[in-house]
Amino acid sequence: MIGLEDGTIAVTLARRALEECLDWPEDKDPGSLAERETLPPIFDEKRGLFVTLLQYPTSDLRGCIGFTEPIYRLRQGIPRAAIYAAKEDPRFPPLERSELARVRVEVSLLTPPEPLVARVPTDLTGMVEIGRDGLMVAEGGMKGVLLPQVAVDEGWGVEQFLSHTCIKAGLSPAAWRRPGPRFWRFRSEIFAEERPRGKVAQHSLDAPAPTSSSRP
Repeated sequence: MIGLEDGTIAVTLARRALEECLDWPEDKDPGSLAERETLPPIFDEKRGLFVTLLQYPTSDLRGCIGFTEPIYRLRQGIPRAAIYAAKEDPRFPPLERSELARVRVEVSLLTPPEPLVARVPTDLTGMVEIGRDGLMVAEGGMKGVLLPQVAVDEGWGVEQFLSHTCIKAGLSPAAWRRPGPRFWRFRSEIFAEERPRGKVAQHSLDAPAPTSSSRP
């Protein structure tokens, strides 16, 4: 478990990346932002993570990118994901500096993906818990990821969550009902600004959050 203090540092680091690295040239790595800083030991661990940018006060999605696998230390991965969410999310134009005061920053720190091995595909419905699990699916070079909070935000049941994860991968909504697609589940600890540049809180999935529109 990650405490609020470390979660606050994670969100602050993502916000710093937006404030300081947004205009960096493409050949300058935002992952170097905190490379030489003294941070709690957890920030030297490799973890999967996502950074989500949400418009304030509507909480509409403005960008979300991350890494499902633990390939980067947090001190590197958080700034990279923040800048990629701001500039590389293909669903949105690059974030303008003038927007920084109108977006909230959210960081999701992930557990390692756990393969779901089902005797028959429909058994998947008993392996996924809404509000706890995120989902990843892959088949034939196609891959889709949805964070745990998406199902809560959208009010989906398990079958809808499975279907929309397939859609995210470019598969048919019913692809999870047949052999072939491989599924993983993961959990996330979510920390977010309550308002732009404001206090950071840990986000509970017990109750629906404001609608945020199809983040990963």
